[in-house]
Amino acid sequence: MLSYRHAFHAGNHADVLKHAIVVQLLRYLEQKDKSYWYIDTHAGAGVYSLKEGYATKTAEFETGIGKLWARQDLPPVLAEYVNEVAALNADGQLRYYPGSPYLAWRLMREQDRMRLFEMHSTEIDVLRHNFRDAGRRALLYSGDGFEGIKALLPPPPRRALVLIDPSYEDKRDYHRALVCVEESLRRFANGTYAVWYPQVTRLESQRFPDQLKRLQERNWLHVSLTIGKPPTDGFGLFGSGMFILNPPYTLAKAMKETLPWLVDALGLDAAAQFKIEHRGD
Repeated sequence: MLSYRHAFHAGNHADVLKHAIVVQLLRYLEQKDKSYWYIDTHAGAGVYSLKEGYATKTAEFETGIGKLWARQDLPPVLAEYVNEVAALNADGQLRYYPGSPYLAWRLMREQDRMRLFEMHSTEIDVLRHNFRDAGRRALLYSGDGFEGIKALLPPPPRRALVLIDPSYEDKRDYHRALVCVEESLRRFANGTYAVWYPQVTRLESQRFPDQLKRLQERNWLHVSLTIGKPPTDGFGLFGSGMFILNPPYTLAKAMKETLPWLVDALGLDAAAQFKIEHRGD
């Protein structure tokens, strides 16, 4: 929905899960010299202030990056992620939080490219400002990423990470995400697709992972992090998941080592848990 602003939620527990995985996916792609594309269907503003504006109204970052920031015992996956956040906060104070596009920009090499979609009229302006010096390496599109990526697939290098992470405030986004992945796989079967989703009490959210599994019989990884009991009023985010199609073979093992630690670090009550499901190629 056009009212959605990710700044309210920047750096929360769901961002920790999503962005830790995004960093791992990009690190894997850069192991080969050949170039790749990073494509983001719902890019947001790119960078968020945690000390002023929307983020201070909810302080959701305190449920996520705030709990990891000063830890000295981070497992490797989370250490790499927190190092990327720290690169945006040179004075050692947690003032800014990088969205997926900024993380990707930090990790891209000279030969790599990014394509970013954002349809919120204010967010796209902020995104353009944040990437004003990127040149042709980063092309930004004001519009619907679900539709827009059709023209980009397959990308010229035949290597890409596609991140699909709408807000899902509009329940139609669940269906649109499924269709987007299905059609994208037809165009570019070998791409890596990372689909984020929220854990909320809505039925569409609860059945979404099983629907994603039916898009591709093999070669997928599903991980989720639940931080506590569902809210009694039926509203609010109590966890999130990432479903990756064509994941790196190393990712499942890395997440098995990471998620138990995250449950201990971010869990709020006895309902905190993680899930890992993996179907190899």
